[in-house]
Amino acid sequence: MSDHYAIRRDVGPWALMLTGLGSIIGSGWLFGAWHAAQLAGPGAVWAWVIGAAVITTIALTYAELGAMFPESGGMVRYGHYSHGSLVGFIAAWANWIAIVSVIPVEAEASVQYMASWPYAWAQGLFVNHELTPPGLGIAAVLVIVYFLVNYWSVKLFAKTNSAITLFKLVVPAATAIALISTEFHPENFHVGATGGTHAISLSAILTAVAISGIVFSFNGFQSPVNLAGEARDPGRSVPFGVLGSIALATVVYVLLQIGFLGAVNPAAIAEHGWAGLSYSSPFAQLALAINLNWLALLLYADAFVSPSGTGITYTATTARMIYGMERNGTLPKVFGRIHPVYGVPRPAMWLNLAVSFVFLFCFRGWATLAAVISVATIISYLTGPISVMTLRRTAPNLHRPFRLRGLPFIALLAFVFSTELLYWAKWPLTGEIILLVAVALPIYVYYQARAGWPDIRRQLQGAWWLIVYLPVIAALSYVGSTEFGGLGWMPFGWDLLIVAAIGAAFYFWGMRSGWRTPAIEAVDAAAAPARP
Repeated sequence: MSDHYAIRRDVGPWALMLTGLGSIIGSGWLFGAWHAAQLAGPGAVWAWVIGAAVITTIALTYAELGAMFPESGGMVRYGHYSHGSLVGFIAAWANWIAIVSVIPVEAEASVQYMASWPYAWAQGLFVNHELTPPGLGIAAVLVIVYFLVNYWSVKLFAKTNSAITLFKLVVPAATAIALISTEFHPENFHVGATGGTHAISLSAILTAVAISGIVFSFNGFQSPVNLAGEARDPGRSVPFGVLGSIALATVVYVLLQIGFLGAVNPAAIAEHGWAGLSYSSPFAQLALAINLNWLALLLYADAFVSPSGTGITYTATTARMIYGMERNGTLPKVFGRIHPVYGVPRPAMWLNLAVSFVFLFCFRGWATLAAVISVATIISYLTGPISVMTLRRTAPNLHRPFRLRGLPFIALLAFVFSTELLYWAKWPLTGEIILLVAVALPIYVYYQARAGWPDIRRQLQGAWWLIVYLPVIAALSYVGSTEFGGLGWMPFGWDLLIVAAIGAAFYFWGMRSGWRTPAIEAVDAAAAPARP
């Protein structure tokens, strides 16, 4: 009997939407408002709005793909369908790195919040901006809990996640309302990020979008896409899950940012501005400072619930991603095995557990790992807008349960936005993460060599646009304006236009590079008998 059993379709539209919302409202809400304020001051409110708009355009392209290919781990499959195995591998690797590293960062967030408890043992968990050995031990236990919740079926995961997500939605909303109604200083909105009078800094706002935790938070929209294979009626469920989760989360995050900016004691930002604020558990410490002890207790509880809900969700989605990469032919077949009773890819879950521990012990603070995740996430977005447009040309007859109107314009906008996000992340971080993606190529070469280099020339033809794109964007980041960490060869303002124009050029190159791959031929052939 084959080890590749069928994935079960047990997740309804509301559960799928709550899965997305549960991924978006994780540790990002506990730290994102503070970190965004450090970078952009009161402009952080606009950073959340811009971030939501940018992510929505990207998510719309993936909503069509997710409904079109309702399969587990879909985010790592689309580039493989539209451009071949090399593009598929690069996109899948970046996406997997971005998602699997979220599992330990959520555990770290819970422990880091504990460090502000008024107990000596708790304060010893997080010292000098990193977890101590006892803190790492607690975080490791949490990662194991996330693993076990997912180990026995997608139904248990969905029911657990729905309950957790409802709690996660109530607590942030209550926090924002409590802070705004109890302690609100309008004068704080006139203080700049580094002190003095606040003036809108577009570069600071855009950098906050890229690396403060905004992209990191909104990346949770991927969860409904990756779980499309377990969704009932994916043509309705996937778009509902993706767009509904982004919309609800945006309202919550904007309210939280306003509440945070208004609740800080004006004396704390009088000299050094927002950049001088130092917290280990921002909202809980604010609540204690304004005598909202009940809120502080609720926040300390939620510091376990919110990150844990996201950690549980990402443990599920990363297992499906490994399952999808095995189906692409770039991982051992053992990772494609589905448990015959529980319907989950257990070998993939064990691999992700091991990798989570590596990230946990290498990156011991939330802010450091969140910035790395954000840039890897942006790279993983690149293929979606191009794949969805390419497939309209190469597979026009495939059934599209959700067909996005205005797709040519939206897909172009999504790719240009992704390119801008990558540039906004600042040098040298942009270059470092692009290098992290490139170092995985020997894995692809190994599997191609084992298979006898099937059609390698055609794979390269489909991938040259992406192979050239990554070092070009790294070079632009290096020589770009000083506002984004570059050498200043391009003045601010002009650099944004130049990056947008180059992004658009690569978008059209990438679309033209797509071809009718063997993978899409197989899908199209399987769907042919069902067509009228």
